[in-house]
Amino acid sequence: MPIANPDIEFLRGIVADLSGNVIAPRQVYMLEQRLNPLAESLGLTDIDELVKELRRSHDPSLKTKVAEAVTVNETSFFRDVHPFEALRTSIIPELVKKNAAKKSIRIWCAAASTGQEPVSIAMTIREGFPELSNWKFDIVATDLSEDVLDRCRGGNYSQLEVNRGLPARKLIRFFERSGADWRTKPEIRDMIRYQRLNLTKPLTFMSQFDIVFIRNVLIYFDQPTKTDILNRVHRTLSPDGYLFIGSSETVIGMGLPYRREEIDATVCYRPTTG
Repeated sequence: MPIANPDIEFLRGIVADLSGNVIAPRQVYMLEQRLNPLAESLGLTDIDELVKELRRSHDPSLKTKVAEAVTVNETSFFRDVHPFEALRTSIIPELVKKNAAKKSIRIWCAAASTGQEPVSIAMTIREGFPELSNWKFDIVATDLSEDVLDRCRGGNYSQLEVNRGLPARKLIRFFERSGADWRTKPEIRDMIRYQRLNLTKPLTFMSQFDIVFIRNVLIYFDQPTKTDILNRVHRTLSPDGYLFIGSSETVIGMGLPYRREEIDATVCYRPTTG
């Protein structure tokens, strides 16, 4: 049974209020796709029952579950491979020279979902720069969903997930069998810290990153929210840092303090002071 229009608007409001994500009319299918499993997990018959419970109880934890369920995004290992090539060929070597005194590099992966992106970054570093074993690479991966982050911390991926974008040589080198699944080895897990973060809220504990990945998530926000997020991300970047956004996203024409830069086939953005 299709979701009634008043219920669609009610659910869209909850998602927007708690996560900032704006569910466009063409994306309404996600409500049914992602909230039916949530309703079942809570012992409710369907989304209609879920909406009734939301209206009746005004339970903030239930609203949070709804927002988290709808905003979990699809991902894969080495998605849009070019940014990882740019890390290997240009960015990490440059940062190694600049940060030689402190021997550390900090990277933030925003909206990390189930963790494939930060894991891909960690593998790129470990495989491409074995001589940097005495350096501190601090990869902070954040997401709105605590359930997703708990899963990330375990480092477990199904066979289907590792089949999506992960070369066989990296699977063999950086993963080990865990029953029917694969688990990242400690050398990868130990490079990544997972924290819950709502991008629409203050980023008070996030500061001075050399690289920020905030890819394929800005499309879910309206323009004022997107502008606000990118302005606050600017304050977390080191003056000579790098920002990566999704391949279909841009900051051009938004009046933001970034300049566009191309590294081979990769587009990234550098902070400016103007």
